[in-house]
Amino acid sequence: MNDRPRTPDLPPPITEVGAIGWLRANLFRSWTSSIVTLVLLYLLARILVPFLDWALVSASFTGTKSSDCSGQGACWVFIGQRIDFFIYGFYPATERWRVNICYALLALVLVPHFIPVIPTRVRKWLGIFGVTLFPVLAYVLVTGGWFGLEAIPTDKWGGLTLTLMLAFAGILASLPIGIVLALGRRSKMPVIRSLSVVFIEVWRGVPLISVLFMASVMLPIFLPEGVDFNKLLRALIGITLFWSAYMAEVVRGGLQAIPKGQYEAAHALGLSYWKGMGLVILPQALKYVIPGIVNTFIALFKDTTLVLIIGLFDVLGTVQSTIIDPAWRNVATEGYLFAAFLFWIFCFGMSRYSQNLERRLHTGHANR
Repeated sequence: MNDRPRTPDLPPPITEVGAIGWLRANLFRSWTSSIVTLVLLYLLARILVPFLDWALVSASFTGTKSSDCSGQGACWVFIGQRIDFFIYGFYPATERWRVNICYALLALVLVPHFIPVIPTRVRKWLGIFGVTLFPVLAYVLVTGGWFGLEAIPTDKWGGLTLTLMLAFAGILASLPIGIVLALGRRSKMPVIRSLSVVFIEVWRGVPLISVLFMASVMLPIFLPEGVDFNKLLRALIGITLFWSAYMAEVVRGGLQAIPKGQYEAAHALGLSYWKGMGLVILPQALKYVIPGIVNTFIALFKDTTLVLIIGLFDVLGTVQSTIIDPAWRNVATEGYLFAAFLFWIFCFGMSRYSQNLERRLHTGHANR
C-alpha cells in the first residue's frame, strides 16, 4: 500500500487563467500573432483617438444654428436641429403621433425576440401579430382617411419612417414569394418550372436601380389611360419582385440540402405534396438557410436608399437634401455618419437575431 502523502492540487498558472490567460490564448499565442496584434493596436490608436476627439471631445452638441459649432470637432447641433426631418420626412408635425404609435407597435413586436427570458409562446404570438395585424394597423394609421384620421398623401412620407416601411413590407412579401418561386423552379411540371426560371433569371439579371426607374417612369406609359399607380406602391412592387428572385435561390439551396430520405419519409406517411413541404421539408430547409435569408433581408434594407432616384426621400435622401443647405456648412460628414449609424443599428439587430434563432433551432453553427 502506498503511504506517500498526496500532493495537493495546485492552481493553474496565472498566465493560463483570467484576463492574462485570455490575452495569451487569443492575441499573443505566438510571436507572429503578437506582432500582428501590436501593429493592429497601433493602427487602431492612430485612427480611433483622433476620431473620438473629433466626435466627442471637441464636438458641439448644443445650439440652434451653424455658428454655435466651434469648428474644431463634429457639429452634432445639425443633427439635433434636423432630427425630425430625418425621422418623419415631410409628414405633418401635428399628425406624427400616428407614426410614433407605429414605432411603439414595431418595438413591441421586435424587442421581445431579443430577450430570452420572455416565454416562447409570447414571442410566437407577437410574431404572428407582426406579420398579420401590424401591417394593416400601420397602413391605416400612417395613410389616414379612415376613422376620422386626416389623409396624408405618400409624397409627404419620408425619412426613417419611409425606409422602415419599404424594408418591412419588402421583407414580409419577398419571403413567401421567394418560397413559391423556389418550389416552382424544382417543380416537375415543365410550364411551372420554366416560368419560375424565367422570372428568377430576368429579375436577377438587371440592377435594382433600373427596376425602380422602369417602375416609376416606364410603367405608366404602358398603363391604360386614367389608370395610375402610386409612386411608392410602384417602388415597393419593384423592390419586392427583385428581392423575391434572390430569396428564391436562397430557399432553393436549402431545399437541395435536404436528403432524399426526408421526401420519401413524408410520402410514406401519406402526406400530400403541400403537407409534406409545409410540415417536413420546408421547416428543415429554412433552418439551413437562415444566414442566407437574413443576408438578403439586410441587402434589401440597405437598397431602400435607391428610391431617391424616383423622388422618394428615405433617411439617406433626407440627409443628402439637408447637407447642401446654405445655413449649414461642412456638415456632410456628420449627416452621413448619422445615416450610417441608423442603418448599422437595424442591420446589426437583424444579424444578432438570426444568430439567436440559429441557436434556438440547433442549426449546428458553432462559430459566432
